[in-house]
Amino acid sequence: MGKLIRRSALSAVLVGCLVGSAESQARRTLPRTPGGKPNLNGIWQVLNTANFDLEAHMAKAAMAMRAGPVVPVPAKEVLALGAVGAVPSGVGVVEGGAIPYKPEALAKKKENQENWLSRDPEIKCYLPGVPRATYMPFPFQILHSDKAIFFTYEYAGAVRDIFLKDPGPAQIDSWMGQSVGRWEGDTLVVDVTGFNDQSWFDRAGNWHTENLKVTERYTMLDADHIQYEATLEDPAVFTRPWKISMPLYRHINKDARLGQFKCVEFVTELMYGHLRKEPLK
Repeated sequence: MGKLIRRSALSAVLVGCLVGSAESQARRTLPRTPGGKPNLNGIWQVLNTANFDLEAHMAKAAMAMRAGPVVPVPAKEVLALGAVGAVPSGVGVVEGGAIPYKPEALAKKKENQENWLSRDPEIKCYLPGVPRATYMPFPFQILHSDKAIFFTYEYAGAVRDIFLKDPGPAQIDSWMGQSVGRWEGDTLVVDVTGFNDQSWFDRAGNWHTENLKVTERYTMLDADHIQYEATLEDPAVFTRPWKISMPLYRHINKDARLGQFKCVEFVTELMYGHLRKEPLK
């Protein structure tokens, strides 16, 4: 038995050494800019269902439901979408599993979810905010040198200029906030403040106030993967800071590029159709 335990312990040590060696090798072979920083330039996208709900969730018929004769059924407005309007399951991206809401803030989250069709800013093509812009079902592009960093998103043409010198508090609150970046070793850290209180974290109604602070961490794992983490703080809504994490995947196809999804014109009828002299039925 003693020999078996020693062999198991030795095997664990060897496995740990091999994993550590592989990670060190990956770090050494990262693509880098002329200044030596990891080269994050490229088009990136997530492969998860966080935009539906950051927390773990089961598949269901629709985001918006109504009472049925036996069980809840999709709301009238989304009924015709059938399976296209359904919600895929997801294991969740919140560290610890649950978002630490204050009781009254959790009640508002549930109210938001019940009124998803009329409240979710994504439906109206408002800018997605941070961190939601990262895990929407659209790619985004990072463009940077050692002196400047710029993020551009396919959804709604959203953009972020990452300041590398702190300009002080944001002049005004905005959908995407003000981003100030710095390098901690090979990790790009971005502090984002100056938000308005209008964006959501997902379609499930998870929300924040204008006091939100987001600290993002972009750590390159290898040439085609970034580990993304975001710590969220809002004392008015949450009992403590909490974190989400997920991998980002590089688009490696030769013709990779951002498409155009400037969706304001797509929601004109939804937003203003009722103002027609003769509204459509």
